[in-house]
Amino acid sequence: MKKIISWITGVFKDETGTPSSKRFVGVLCGVSLCISLYVNTYTHGDIKPSDTLVNAVTMLAFGCLGLASVDKIWGKKDNQ
Repeated sequence: MKKIISWITGVFKDETGTPSSKRFVGVLCGVSLCISLYVNTYTHGDIKPSDTLVNAVTMLAFGCLGLASVDKIWGKKDNQ
């Protein structure tokens, strides 16, 4: 159980070990989007989310996780 909790907390940390808000927002958007789309498959079309909202959350998730990846690849390197 400790390994699972350690892995989950590691998902939200950047390469230096500090918590990353970009990763948190990206994962939160991705999870909420998946839940919303899953629930939407079992409800009728009257209460579906708007296409614009779904696209905005998708772009935010991809943007945040993409920026976290860019920081990891091209981030500053300390010469210590």
